[in-house]
Amino acid sequence: MTLAAGFHDVPAGHVPTVVTHLEMTTMPLLRPAPPPPPSPRGPWTIARAERIDLAWYRALYRRIGTDWLWSARLLMADGALAALLNHPDFELWTLRQEAVDEGIAELDFREPGHCELRLFGVTAGLIGTGAARTLMNHAIARAWARPGLRRFWLHTCTLDHPRALAFYIRSGFVPFRYQVEIMPDPRLDGTLPADAAPGVPIIRPAR
Repeated sequence: MTLAAGFHDVPAGHVPTVVTHLEMTTMPLLRPAPPPPPSPRGPWTIARAERIDLAWYRALYRRIGTDWLWSARLLMADGALAALLNHPDFELWTLRQEAVDEGIAELDFREPGHCELRLFGVTAGLIGTGAARTLMNHAIARAWARPGLRRFWLHTCTLDHPRALAFYIRSGFVPFRYQVEIMPDPRLDGTLPADAAPGVPIIRPAR
């Protein structure tokens, strides 16, 4: 359905966002990643997570995504989430610093010839340090190393970091579809804390 021009009411208890879908159909020239800044915690490394513990995963998901209202994986039943994360055609990569996971990139190869970057992000302290570029370069190289891959794609939205869309475009992704999504506000049912994403207004139901 295409929305007509003009204003459209948002139901109480929900959050609106504009979603941009992006894709690449050939391996791009990777942008150089800057060297990690000096840190007493040492450089970061990238490792694949296997036999994934759901408590560990959800804790990392919250650390990276609470500011951007990530909530879908917190609402998934344990069985469904475990089946996704441990599927043989699903890869979860983390960026680590001093054995602490600080970033996540999920590659979903379950559709033949396609890879979806299901989740991507780094914790707040690593934004702007080059960590995200390092992780993205790894994700792109890993995706296109898959035999027979024809398309690598993702979607982002206006609830994400303000520079996320430009980052994905610089990485070689091209926008191909735009949508408006209205979703239940995860701050109202306790899924996320009430003070998460303070720049996004909470539309409370009338009492």
